[in-house]
Amino acid sequence: MGSTRPLRPRSASTDATSSRRAASSSGCILLPQAVMATAQVLFHRFYCKKSFVRFSAKRVAASCVWLAGKLEESPRRSKHIIFVFHRMECRRENLPIEYLDICSKKYSELRHDLIRTERHLLKEMGFICHVEHPHKFISNYLVTLEAPELTQEAWNLANDSLRTTLCVRFKSEVVACGVVYAAARRRGIALPEDPPWWTVFDADEAGIQEVCRVLAHLYSLPKSEYIPVYKDNDSFTVRRTPEPQVSKESPASAVASDKGTPIPSSSSQEKDSVTKAAPDKVKEKSDDEGKPLPAELNGKQDAAAKLKNEKSELGVDWSRERERERSRGQDRDGRGRDSDRDSRGRDSDRERDRRRRSRERSLGHSDKQRSRRHSSRDRGDYYSSHSSREKDRHRHH
Repeated sequence: MGSTRPLRPRSASTDATSSRRAASSSGCILLPQAVMATAQVLFHRFYCKKSFVRFSAKRVAASCVWLAGKLEESPRRSKHIIFVFHRMECRRENLPIEYLDICSKKYSELRHDLIRTERHLLKEMGFICHVEHPHKFISNYLVTLEAPELTQEAWNLANDSLRTTLCVRFKSEVVACGVVYAAARRRGIALPEDPPWWTVFDADEAGIQEVCRVLAHLYSLPKSEYIPVYKDNDSFTVRRTPEPQVSKESPASAVASDKGTPIPSSSSQEKDSVTKAAPDKVKEKSDDEGKPLPAELNGKQDAAAKLKNEKSELGVDWSRERERERSRGQDRDGRGRDSDRDSRGRDSDRERDRRRRSRERSLGHSDKQRSRRHSSRDRGDYYSSHSSREKDRHRHH
C-alpha cells in the first residue's frame, strides 16, 4: 500500500497530532465519546482553512472541546476546560502541578482567548457545525453482514481514523466501510464479494482502499511530539524564566579570562591615571557648560519674549472668547425669558377666553330655561281661562 499525500508539513502534522491527542484525552472531564470525536472533527475542519502559525493548536483544541460539548448537549464550564488542559500540559512538560487561580491574570487571558477562538471556529464554519460520525454505521453494517465479532476491532479503527484527515475527505459511510474492511482483513474473516458488499452501503472500492492506506500509514508513524510553530506563547502554564545574570567584569578582564592570560600590572597603572584624569575632565566640562555663550543668551531671551507675547495674545483672545460666550448666553437667556413671558401671556389669554365662553354658555342655557318656563305658564293660564269660560256658558244654558 502506498503512502497518502501529505496535506500539511511535517512540523504542523506532529503539532496537530499531539493537539488531537489532547482533544481526545480531554475525556478526563467525564465527557461522552461523541463529544471527543466531534471536537477532533472540528479541529480538522478548522485547520483545513487556517494555518498552524497563525492559530495556536493548543488553544484551538481547547475551544473545539468546549464547542463540541455544547453541540452534543453535554456542555461544560470554561474553567473546567482550562483547568484540565493546564494540568495536562504540566504533566506533559514534567512541571510541578500548580493550582490555577481563577482571579489571576493568566486565567483571565486563557478564558478570553478560549471565547475568541470559539468565535473564529464558528465564523470559519459558517455556523454549520453538524458532525456525522462513522461509529453509528458500524453496528448496522456488521449486523447486516452477520459479522458481530468485528465490532470492537472496527470501532477501534474508527477512533484512530479521527487522528487523520479521513473525516474531512470522505463521507461517514465510506469511512465506516473502510474500517469494517480493514477489521475483516486483520481478523481473517471473509465478507461477501459477489456482488461486493460495500455497494449496498453507497461506497466504492477506491474510497475503501484509500481509507485502509491512510490507517496503515498512521500505524507506521513513530510517536508524535509537539513541535511549536505558533509565533507567540500559547502555553497553558505559567513559565518562570530565570533572569539573565549580568557580569560585572570589565571587557578587558573578560577577554583575558577567556584567553587564560593574566592581566599585566601596567594595566592597573593605566587605570589609576585614567581615574585621576577623569575628575579633572568632568570639572572642565561642567565649567564650560556652566558658562553660556552670548549668542545663546540672546536666542534664549528672544524665545522667552516670544513665548510671553504668545501667551499674552492667547490670554487676550481667550478672554474675548469668554466675553462673547457670556454675551451670547445672556442674549439666549433674555430670549428665553421673553418667550416664557409670551407663552405665559398666551396661556392666560386662552384661559380667559375659555372662562368667558363657559360663562356665556351657562347664561344662554339659563335664559332658555326661563323662556321655557314662561311659555309653559302662559299656556296654563290660557287653558285655565278657556275652561272657566266654557263652564260659564254651560251654566247660562
